[in-house]
Amino acid sequence: MARLPSIRDHEPSSLLRQFSSEIERLFDQDRPGIPSLSGQWSPAVDIREEPEEYVIEAEVPGIDPKDLEVTLENGVLTLRGQRQEENESERNGFRHVERSYGAFVRRFTLPGAASDEDVEARADKGVLKLRIKKKEQSGQRRIEVQG
Repeated sequence: MARLPSIRDHEPSSLLRQFSSEIERLFDQDRPGIPSLSGQWSPAVDIREEPEEYVIEAEVPGIDPKDLEVTLENGVLTLRGQRQEENESERNGFRHVERSYGAFVRRFTLPGAASDEDVEARADKGVLKLRIKKKEQSGQRRIEVQG
């Protein structure tokens, strides 16, 4: 059963909050796999930390590895690519397309322990897998305070 609107639903602060929420939802361009109003899409990404490295896996089905660009600058990892629309022949004037096409950009700020030098990127079966080694960390040491 639907909830009936109350007087509180029409308070200016409530209406502004609802409006703001709707605007954010409409213009949110970093929702994986969902096209935005501009027609762009973003691949879904999993990130995990292992003892020796960080691993990032991005779903990039239908994208040739040579069409992917991975850069790392000042601790920011950037993934760029473009999924080209396939030409389909129309049958009986009907066509149904659910997959998103176009360019994407995803950026991630890496933790300070991530190495800028030791990064590996490999694409296989529609998944881009990045391995970012951790820097050698010097252990904590006690520093004697002199008087």
